[in-house]
Amino acid sequence: MRVLAGTLKGQRLTTPRGAVTRPTMDRIRIACLDTLTPFLASGPFLDLFAGAGGVGIEALSRGAPAAVFVERSAPALGALRENLARLGVDDRSRVLRQDAALALDTLAGRDERFAVVFLDPPYDSPRAGVVLAALARGDVLAPGAVVAVQHASKAPPPTPTGVLHVWKARKFGETTLTFFRTAV
Repeated sequence: MRVLAGTLKGQRLTTPRGAVTRPTMDRIRIACLDTLTPFLASGPFLDLFAGAGGVGIEALSRGAPAAVFVERSAPALGALRENLARLGVDDRSRVLRQDAALALDTLAGRDERFAVVFLDPPYDSPRAGVVLAALARGDVLAPGAVVAVQHASKAPPPTPTGVLHVWKARKFGETTLTFFRTAV
């Protein structure tokens, strides 16, 4: 896996061995980041269920000023930390080893706000709905924030109540990206 665009284009990314994570396919990463690029410079990027950090690193490469990566898996965290250090972006990054919903509470308690959030939970996990509902409270979202959810096409994320509304969706066979926006 490589960084696909921006200042780090072509740099190799380490991925953890085994079936612990599911790296986002190149064409989905391209489509996702092409949609998010106009918002990246607006503030920090939050990568939930980050795995080895491919999407968040791509965001840093394309102009996000900083990123927070949230991941629980030890093998994925090892690959993530290696990628951040080797690519020289660890000074603009922070890694939280926490459940994504708990991390949102931690970040809200620190009064941190994000312009762009990406979440790619395991497709069979009920955590997507829990995390999306927590995001919809707006505690960690900047005005005009964008939230992108990668999910199985057969299982769209629930429409959250709160500050988020569906903006657009892009289908790629068995995978779909659903984008949400907040009010400006």
